[in-house]
Amino acid sequence: MSEEKKYFVHESSYVDEDVEIGDGTKIWYFCHIQKGARIGKKCSLGQNVNISNNVKIGDGVKIQNNVAVYEGVELEDYVFCGPSCVFTNDLTPRAKYPKGSAAYKPTVIKKGASIGANATIVCGHTVGEWALIGAGAVVCDNVPAHALMLGVPAKRKGWACECGELLRDSSLVCPVCGRRYIETENGLVEDN
Repeated sequence: MSEEKKYFVHESSYVDEDVEIGDGTKIWYFCHIQKGARIGKKCSLGQNVNISNNVKIGDGVKIQNNVAVYEGVELEDYVFCGPSCVFTNDLTPRAKYPKGSAAYKPTVIKKGASIGANATIVCGHTVGEWALIGAGAVVCDNVPAHALMLGVPAKRKGWACECGELLRDSSLVCPVCGRRYIETENGLVEDN
C-alpha cells in the first residue's frame, strides 16, 4: 500500500476518476473500476474484475477472478462473488437498439450472501441476506434470506447458516456454531 492511499491497486489495473475506494481494499491484476463506482473498506477484487459505472459495493466484499459487476447491481457488506459469476442488467438487450442505463433493472445482493462460481444472477432480483447460491445456478427470481439455491433455474434446496454451514434438519439449528433460526415468509431470521 502506498503512503498516501490506504488501499492497494495493482499497477496493471485502471481506476477512472470520481471513484471511491475504502481503506484496506485490495484490487489485483487487470481490473477496471469505472467512473462513479463506490467500493467499501477491506474488500478484495481478484484478477480481471470490472466494476461498472455507479456500482455500489459495501465493506468486506470479496470478488473472485473474472467477474463483471454491471451498473444497476449493488453488493452489500460481506458479499462473496465466486470466480466467473455473472450479473446482468438488461432483460431484453439488443445490440442494434441500446436502451442505456434508464432501462437497467436493479439487482441487490444483500449482506453476507455468497454466489458460487459460474452462477448467473438475472437482473431485477434481490438475493437475501446470507443466502448461498450454488456453483452454476441461474437465479431468475428473488431469493429468501439464508436460502440454499441450486440448479437451472435455481430452486431452494435448503437453508444455510450465517457461518455458511448447511442446516441439515427441520430444527433450523446450525450444527457448527449453534445459531437457531425461525422460518418466515422472507426466509430465515435468527432466533435470539
